[in-house]
Amino acid sequence: MKLKPIIEKTNLHPRNQHRMGYNFEELIALCPELQPYVSINEHNIRTIDFSNPQAVKALNKALLIANYNIQNWDIPSTNLCPPIPGRVDYIHYIADLLASNNNRIIPEGENVQVLDIGVGANCIYPILGNTVYGWSFVGTEIDEKAIQNCKKIIEANPRLMDYISLQLQTESRFIFKNIITPEDRFSLTICNPPFHNSAEEATKASIRKVNNLENTRTTKPVLNFGGQNAELWCEGGELGFITQMIFESAKFPMQCLWFTTLVSKKENLSSLYKTLNKVNVVEVKTIDMAQGQKTSRILAWTFQTEAQQKKWKFE
Repeated sequence: MKLKPIIEKTNLHPRNQHRMGYNFEELIALCPELQPYVSINEHNIRTIDFSNPQAVKALNKALLIANYNIQNWDIPSTNLCPPIPGRVDYIHYIADLLASNNNRIIPEGENVQVLDIGVGANCIYPILGNTVYGWSFVGTEIDEKAIQNCKKIIEANPRLMDYISLQLQTESRFIFKNIITPEDRFSLTICNPPFHNSAEEATKASIRKVNNLENTRTTKPVLNFGGQNAELWCEGGELGFITQMIFESAKFPMQCLWFTTLVSKKENLSSLYKTLNKVNVVEVKTIDMAQGQKTSRILAWTFQTEAQQKKWKFE
């Protein structure tokens, strides 16, 4: 039986190497544990069951080996398992953002310092950003167990050790406070904030996601991408978290070129724009991007004038 050709995923960033889908034969050869999860669907296309958390994790392991030279990566079954094509899209779009301050040339290398708020147990943004562009990262977390798992990943992949450092945020109500020091100069901050207001809201969203993926009706969710409380929800939800982030960012205006975050819910933007006006940011950019089956966006802001932006040194 001849399989259908893969259709290019044109909603992904032009530099995203996952636009042409997955070569499952190659991936299975590199990561045999993926084999049991691969099948041919009703459209005559080889794929996995994206509602199965073990399948998603095995695919991630294979992609990290094949495309990012990460030979050893694992996360606890309770933690968020990130879809790599969407995560690397964020990295590519913020690379374009930095290029806008650098004569349209993407700055590469370890002197580009990035602060990842909520690095999670998966350490995925630092892995991708360092592999693709050579950037250095500081990853922050309020969850000690997540930090410990990131350390395991870094130690198991020694090439990462000089480029990724980790910092526990000891006061969960703060985001940048206790983290950014007077000596720090970050070209970027990034964040994938908790989406939901409560565990109940997160559970309902999980049920909707699984029903959409499987085209079925269930009331018992299986979190296909996993997720602990701090990863999925916080008091005030996404809007509250990013609002706090904006107010705190105003205390470090010259220590970061661009503050950025994902915004999952478009309806939150109008309130966030008002908050940005309150803290007198100089420039705001909203970058649309696809995240799997839904559209997300990156909200970016800076306190630096155009002249100050041009003087920012990436070397």
